[in-house]
Amino acid sequence: MSIPVAPADLRAACADFGSAYLLSTSSPRVKVVTVDPEVAEDGSVRVVGPGRGTLANLAVNAAVTLVFPPHEHHGYSLLVDGQADVEGDDVVITVEHAVLHRPAAHAEGPVGGDGCGQDCAPVG
Repeated sequence: MSIPVAPADLRAACADFGSAYLLSTSSPRVKVVTVDPEVAEDGSVRVVGPGRGTLANLAVNAAVTLVFPPHEHHGYSLLVDGQADVEGDDVVITVEHAVLHRPAAHAEGPVGGDGCGQDCAPVG
């Protein structure tokens, strides 16, 4: 089950989740680092100092994914895909797509406080 996250709701969604994993790649390995992304007013996402390995990957391939793990067992993950630009030691991501996601097999997971149901996950 995937629920799109509107660009206007991304800041609230990221703040709710906290830390994320930044995934970057140059062939053949994926680099995963823990980061604390900051969403700017324009909807871009800044990652401060992700490290030399990530910056090296981005010199080859600018595509990245942020994975915010669920808070509770079988809860939703927030997945953010985009293109990254290196600014000094930092990375600025232009977001292309964001969703709240959990597999259908996890549909018995926690229900939101607003009682909207198992597969409903409003953001904001």
